[in-house]
Amino acid sequence: MRPRTAAAVAATTVIGAGATAVAVGRYASDAALKPSSHGSLPGEAKLTVHAAAAGLVTLTRSPASLRPGAYGLGGPGCHAIVGPVADDAPHRPDTVVRRVERVTHGVLRPGLRMRLTPQVHIGNPGDALGLDYADVDVPGELGALPAWFVPAVRDTWVITVHGLGTTRAHPMVVMPFLNGLRLPVLDLAYRGDPGAPRSADRLGHLGDTEWRDLDAAIRYAVRYGARRVILHGWSTGATMALHAAANSGLRHRSSGIVLDSPVLDRQATLRALATAHSAPRALLPLVVRAAQGSAGAHLDAFAEAADPARLSVPTLIVHGPDDTLAPWGASRELARLRPELVTLHTVRRAPHASMWNADPNGYEEALRRFLIPLM
Repeated sequence: MRPRTAAAVAATTVIGAGATAVAVGRYASDAALKPSSHGSLPGEAKLTVHAAAAGLVTLTRSPASLRPGAYGLGGPGCHAIVGPVADDAPHRPDTVVRRVERVTHGVLRPGLRMRLTPQVHIGNPGDALGLDYADVDVPGELGALPAWFVPAVRDTWVITVHGLGTTRAHPMVVMPFLNGLRLPVLDLAYRGDPGAPRSADRLGHLGDTEWRDLDAAIRYAVRYGARRVILHGWSTGATMALHAAANSGLRHRSSGIVLDSPVLDRQATLRALATAHSAPRALLPLVVRAAQGSAGAHLDAFAEAADPARLSVPTLIVHGPDDTLAPWGASRELARLRPELVTLHTVRRAPHASMWNADPNGYEEALRRFLIPLM
């Protein structure tokens, strides 16, 4: 082959490889940002049901199936609520036995492939929890946003907003507790959720645009009688709460915010999401850049929302060191920088957005101590 021809072939090969890498990066980034409503954490492995009887279920042994606490267990045509590991139940070394609190849909049977999820309940607050509630529509900039309203007598409302991989069913884990404190709850579905309008690109933006739907919920709450609001967000919902607390025209109505597993380091979360969606390690920098472009991720705006200096209301952060999607270190740093406003409640052996699941009693006690002065 002549030198000029060889150079041309080599250049074409490099360009082709580069174009392929860009295409793979774009595909992986879009996959990482697509809203998901199946309730499980990104990258969470499926578990096989080996047996189910007498209030127990036997699952494949894994770090997920060994987690402490209460979780949803979901799969094709079946959903159950499972409790702690039953250490005293007979089982093979490669399996784990957990207690079954309730089968809410379908039949648990051997062979099912299921996932543990922090989204414990399915349905609505009436069917799942026996709470009085109303289906309401919150006017948002893209259209009507469906929400559940659980009434109570106080004029401080809690607005709950879910995060990655879950739906508005996730915040139902704290509804009985909040209802016991007689706090009204507005549980929001935002853009990209089932029944809610979609953004033009049909991608999630890690709270960067979604926070405006939370702002709409604050306006709705004030319009219908809330004198103050407490924003309670999980994951990217926590990021939305930070944005709203800093930028909403009604931010003066916010008396506090609760951040569960907050996404405070956007690039670290994008890397983790890309890895969970099987992006090649060598392409992770490209995938993160593509995801930032796809999400319209305005890093300056994000940094402003998470800026400790901009916090102006009491803040409870519930987070832990086993969160692989949103680094715990950023939460510790925020608490260190604003100790007069920020309380950090640490939960161990809890994956992303599963702080309540790992320790329901400890979570609710921390929440009770935080909320009582704000009611």
